[in-house]
Amino acid sequence: MLSGAFTTIGRYWKPLVGTALALFGAAAVVMGIGVAIAFSTVAANWDGLTGPGEPDTAQLVPLGIAFGVLMVLGVLAYLLASAVVQAAVPVVLQEAVLGRPIGFGAVWRRAWSRVWAMIGTVFLVGLIIFVPFALAMATMVAAVVYLVTLGDSDSVLPLLFAALLGWLALTPLAVWLMVRFSLAPTIVVFEGQGPVAALRRSAQLVRGDWWRVFGVGLLAYALASMVGYMVQLPFQAMGMLPGTFEDPNTMGEPSGGEIIALFAGFMVLSMVSGLVSQLFSSVFPPLVTGLLYVDLRMRKENLAQVLTEAAAQPLPEQYGPPPSAPASGPGPAPA
Repeated sequence: MLSGAFTTIGRYWKPLVGTALALFGAAAVVMGIGVAIAFSTVAANWDGLTGPGEPDTAQLVPLGIAFGVLMVLGVLAYLLASAVVQAAVPVVLQEAVLGRPIGFGAVWRRAWSRVWAMIGTVFLVGLIIFVPFALAMATMVAAVVYLVTLGDSDSVLPLLFAALLGWLALTPLAVWLMVRFSLAPTIVVFEGQGPVAALRRSAQLVRGDWWRVFGVGLLAYALASMVGYMVQLPFQAMGMLPGTFEDPNTMGEPSGGEIIALFAGFMVLSMVSGLVSQLFSSVFPPLVTGLLYVDLRMRKENLAQVLTEAAAQPLPEQYGPPPSAPASGPGPAPA
């Protein structure tokens, strides 16, 4: 699985990296525009912020509100870019398993047509995993509040201990659900399914192969995280160097403007390093998951015959579920 993912990146790096770079780059541009707007909103108080000493709290409130709006805007732009990339990776993989080329325009059109179904699928998976944890957290918070307000530790501590045990017990359940529905984003693109149907289809394919899907997926995400950390490490080290964003002629306590400039410099480095590492971490795990999907269908549903028929078609087609009674019958693909 890992070798196939690296091979696919090597052969189709232009549409994969190009799509991810364009989308996450656009999200970074949106963030940059937001930063410029955020600073422009506090231009009236600029003298107070850049003067010597610490600025007043009243002068920092508009800046805090502006950066809060900026964070919301950045999260929305990032989520949309991530959804399109998650849809674009299976689109490229559809042609990769057939050995056919695909251009950036075709990837964009086909990925964008499935982006809302992809957003719905990711939202449903996150909601399914989050709800049990939210219930356990609410129980723990209620127990702590009751303990603080009433001080009745004899009745609250057993409740708090039960909530903690429930939290620990829900962790394996969340991992199990995550793996069970991990193929849903690929199914949304390969089979053109809606969010609910994609979750059901993923559960059907993973059944009987949970540990294999878990192991390969865990290794893929661990490798992507390690590569992303190695990419971000030089940028973080550069930001931690003393005097990176400071004027060497400045002596004494830094002014408010210098603090803001230092913060902006860290933001720029974080955005650049995050963009570079995201190019790999957003492409590699979905590729491995897509290859797992293809492999499971070959073993359980004789997808090799469907791929052979699709390869003979002049235009790319989606590889939907096989007929209920195929002529050759389901069976594992030859090794």
